[in-house]
Amino acid sequence: MAYVAFQEIGAARIAVDAAVAQQGAAAIRPDARLSALEWQVVALARRDRLSSLREPTKLTRAIGSIFGDVRNPRLADPSLESLRRMAVLSWHHGYSVPSHEVRAFLAAGYSPDQYELMVDSISTALGDSRRSARPVAAE
Repeated sequence: MAYVAFQEIGAARIAVDAAVAQQGAAAIRPDARLSALEWQVVALARRDRLSSLREPTKLTRAIGSIFGDVRNPRLADPSLESLRRMAVLSWHHGYSVPSHEVRAFLAAGYSPDQYELMVDSISTALGDSRRSARPVAAE
């Protein structure tokens, strides 16, 4: 049985709208951009699992010390790590991410326009990969 957090669906959009309302017209910039490094972080986040967002447990650290360190995808720069977290969530859930994650992303210095740009780009990439994965019907 699947669990759907209906209260979280659309909560990300509400958080973005609240930030825009709070910052006024200055928050709406049609020229929102991400740097090449930031786009690289978004692209690399496609391969990260949702489990990479959680703190490693004591058991995980113990196993890592016995068998060798497990790959740690976390980034040292807090701003880029916030971008990676949001990108991982967006690759897996699109716009349906928890509102507290959107607030943390905005608090890291990113704008609502940058958030929308990133998620729209991820949605386009996912749509393109799904279209190319469909078998072509023989005529």
